[in-house]
Amino acid sequence: MKQSIKYITVAALAVFSSCSKQLDIVPEGAPSAQNFWKTKEDAIKGEAGMYANYNQEDYYGRGMFWFINASDDMVTGRNKPEGDNIKNFNKTYIGGGYTESQWSMRYATIKAANDVIRNVPAIIMDENLKKQIIGDAYFNAGLVYFQLAANYGNDKAGVPIITPEANPAIAVPRAASVNENYDYIIDLLLKAADNLPLFSQMAATDYGKAHKTAAWAYLSKVYLYKKDYANAKKYAEMVMNSGQHELVLTGFADVFKASNNWSKEYIWSVVCTPSGGGTGWGSKLPGVMLTNKAWGLYNGWGYYLPTKELYDSFEAGDQRREATILKPGDKFMFFGAERSFTKDAGATSNYQFKKYMEPFSYANPIPLHVNPNGDNGTTDLNVPLMRFAEVLLIQAEAAINVSGAGAGDAALNRIRVRAGLAPKTGMTIADLKRERRNELAGEWADRHRDLVRWGDAQAAYAKPLHDFDGAVIWPARVFNPQVHDVWAVPQREIDNGGGVIKQNSGW
Repeated sequence: MKQSIKYITVAALAVFSSCSKQLDIVPEGAPSAQNFWKTKEDAIKGEAGMYANYNQEDYYGRGMFWFINASDDMVTGRNKPEGDNIKNFNKTYIGGGYTESQWSMRYATIKAANDVIRNVPAIIMDENLKKQIIGDAYFNAGLVYFQLAANYGNDKAGVPIITPEANPAIAVPRAASVNENYDYIIDLLLKAADNLPLFSQMAATDYGKAHKTAAWAYLSKVYLYKKDYANAKKYAEMVMNSGQHELVLTGFADVFKASNNWSKEYIWSVVCTPSGGGTGWGSKLPGVMLTNKAWGLYNGWGYYLPTKELYDSFEAGDQRREATILKPGDKFMFFGAERSFTKDAGATSNYQFKKYMEPFSYANPIPLHVNPNGDNGTTDLNVPLMRFAEVLLIQAEAAINVSGAGAGDAALNRIRVRAGLAPKTGMTIADLKRERRNELAGEWADRHRDLVRWGDAQAAYAKPLHDFDGAVIWPARVFNPQVHDVWAVPQREIDNGGGVIKQNSGW
């Protein structure tokens, strides 16, 4: 019961609080359940509540990104015991502060979405707006269920499915397996796609809300994780053939310019902006990845630093390498002046991710491009969660699995040519893995989960990680695929669940 009460409380705050929201809609007051869900304005406020957690530090800033940090692409940049324990698959991280909230915050989003799905259909209002809001709810529920299922669920147990009709006062056990979750997520995303408009049909004031091809794109990814390659290929190709999306063709580095936040490469991202008032909202990942103390000019946090393994994985001439990683001596613009990259004295690695640096390049970037509050290092660059490039990679991976080597060449070569590389023929899964790693490094696409689902994590993590000069900066780790294919259920959920929610085996 304690877990259920907390669930309701968090969700209520998500809908009715007056903090800044991703959609720039500020619900006012705290209406009771009896007088809410009556008007169009209530529906709009309910939709805004689904985005309430997008600006939380541990939602898309750090938090779940500590799990992505487990991969061979990056290391914990500064002393952070909980982050170190996560990277080393050490169960002593359970109960720590940075990842304990991942489960409850995402279930709060699901609760907010369920409230919309259950209540908005009965509201008398414009039918097109009603469909869009309901579709947005199905999408947000499907998206966060996928994030939960992929991180915490396997063939032994999934995550709890809380339907719109469920009584929130009754604790729900975990699904029998992650495939049960995937089937439910697929149903949610199909309903989202049926209700949502195309991005090109949306007003600019609605950018940041869900749209049809975002639902198709995540359908393709869910099917990929489910190893239903035929359907992964189908939905990726629906996105590709929609006429809505294309790669940014002026160069890979241009993808990560705020001026391209809503380019055709955009599919789904965390809408970000600094605030003249010093609060800001969105993902603070740019500030988190910025070198610690940022050479005395800004409060960079210095986490998630690249490895030599990532740097060396790029082919010669791949323009993505220099657009993705800064190494000692590299020239770049910072606060309006050219700098030569040097690491912070205490940094684990001599590298830094560069993808999110463009807003810091301007002279006097505060407050137009960068948040004045360095403790909340948001910028005006949307942090991508799904790009069109990833859809091409999903289509290629699915096609190779269905039809063999060469079946993904067309999609992969679109990515390679944009990166300044020559086209190739007969590309295999090994080629696909390299392209996916190099294209999506340092992003929410999650290299760690890729290694796990490919069955490559045990071998990859049995090797140490190295710095620019070849020195070992992270020792080899022991990854047990029977245990570490999923992360531990947060201890407080087990404690509050009254024995209904069980821990993953081995944790």
